[in-house]
Amino acid sequence: MAKTPANKNDQTKDGRFEEALWDAANKLRGSVESSEYKHIVLSLIFLKFISDTFEQQRQKLIDTGYEKHIDMVQAYTKDNVFYLPAESRWSFIQQNAKQEDIALKIDTALSTIEKTNQSLKGALPDNYFSRLGLTASKLAALIDVVNNIDTIGNPEEDTVGRVYEYFLGKFAATEGKGGGEFYTPKSVVNLIAEMVEPYQGKIYDPCCGSGGMFVQSIKFIESHHGNTKDVSIYGQEYTSTTYKLAKMNLAIRGISSNLGDVAADTFFKDQHEDLKADFIMANPPFNQKDWRASDELVDDPRWAGYPTPPTGNANYAWILHMISKLSEHGTAGFVLANGSMSTTTSGEGEIRQQIIENDLVDCMIALPGQLFYTTQIPVCLWFINKDKQAKSADSKARGLRNRSGETLFIDARAIGSMISRTNKELTKDDIEAIAKTYHAWRGEKEAGGYEAYTDEAGYCKSATLDDMKANDYVLTPGRYVGAAAIEDDGISFETKMLELSQTLYAQMQASEKLDATIRQNLEVLGYGE
Repeated sequence: MAKTPANKNDQTKDGRFEEALWDAANKLRGSVESSEYKHIVLSLIFLKFISDTFEQQRQKLIDTGYEKHIDMVQAYTKDNVFYLPAESRWSFIQQNAKQEDIALKIDTALSTIEKTNQSLKGALPDNYFSRLGLTASKLAALIDVVNNIDTIGNPEEDTVGRVYEYFLGKFAATEGKGGGEFYTPKSVVNLIAEMVEPYQGKIYDPCCGSGGMFVQSIKFIESHHGNTKDVSIYGQEYTSTTYKLAKMNLAIRGISSNLGDVAADTFFKDQHEDLKADFIMANPPFNQKDWRASDELVDDPRWAGYPTPPTGNANYAWILHMISKLSEHGTAGFVLANGSMSTTTSGEGEIRQQIIENDLVDCMIALPGQLFYTTQIPVCLWFINKDKQAKSADSKARGLRNRSGETLFIDARAIGSMISRTNKELTKDDIEAIAKTYHAWRGEKEAGGYEAYTDEAGYCKSATLDDMKANDYVLTPGRYVGAAAIEDDGISFETKMLELSQTLYAQMQASEKLDATIRQNLEVLGYGE
């Protein structure tokens, strides 16, 4: 295995390495569409990572006296390491980086890896590099940069995962509309994971993009000292290239998953028809139009008990699809456009009323704007729960209370911090505070129980079914939490008015002086009145 400089991980920790790699990738602009070059970069990172892992396992076999097994596939797969034939290893790619046929060599490497490892079937780009017609020099420059990533130098750090996240986020930010198809901002995913707490059972995302919800679920389990073997992952993705991204994203993190046999439309080719999930986490496409023809999916069993979702907007089709996939005690947390909380268009209000009267809505959160790279429209989080009565063994173990007929509304629009001129994110403290409010309201022992929860004007309110009826079944948190109380600073009105008027007079005097100076200068220039 090629040795790496000692300072590589230090570079990665402060973000400089990701930035250098991003700059190198940007040099491909003009040669290929921006929507394409993410697949070039992420495929090379994937290839480097699984090669490093393979070489590490190979060295381990040699060091432990199993040298005669170094070309046995089972010696690698038994430890969840992908076996790589010689022409698929990064060392081979690097040695041939300056050759004119390097694109073909990379395609061959990826194709061979996929054929050798069944779990990667359908995951890797097919003749992608050859078709793009990139010059060998541009590819060689990018290979040189990727070669500097020490993907496994620090076992405690998910270096490749970080690079993946960094790049997916950057690509989403630069691609504009459409980039959100494969990426949900990390802080939004973190908040959903902290709310639904996917400790064990089946986790499902019906529109999984690059698989970010699954990655965060696994991180949540690890950070809470759970066992990742207690969960199984199910997903589906419509876009073929994004489906491949998801499979690569999960493969580099060693996450086993069932994303269906192919990329496919969840509504028309449901690849997990019999699935009943314990947790659903999702970020469906916002306000998807014309998702079905007027005579299609009219009597679909997923809408049983509800009016058929309209053709002009898929928001309620996604909601009903997820409700139909929840297990008897399942929980779902998902992102939708704010309009979903109040729309009455084409029967959507009737569907929402039915969902509320069926007592499925556990919590609604209004998020601040500017969280998403690809859209400025305001969004919200829905949390659906099939066990509001807290009858399941898990609910009893956590001390959850019976919340029948109640829904928690949280207005988080004033929360979050700007991380750039145009984008905001929820901090770790923001996420913890929101999740704690929810867990205390549910009565969880670890959050201090229901005694730790109180309604807070302008922030949170525990509303009843009657409250929602009185608000025409609108679920917008602002309708329930009211306005925040203004803190009395102890200064009388007369004193404040005196201070403000003195400030105004001072500003008027300054303005008069400025006008006089401007007139004088104009006269000097020969433009007097």
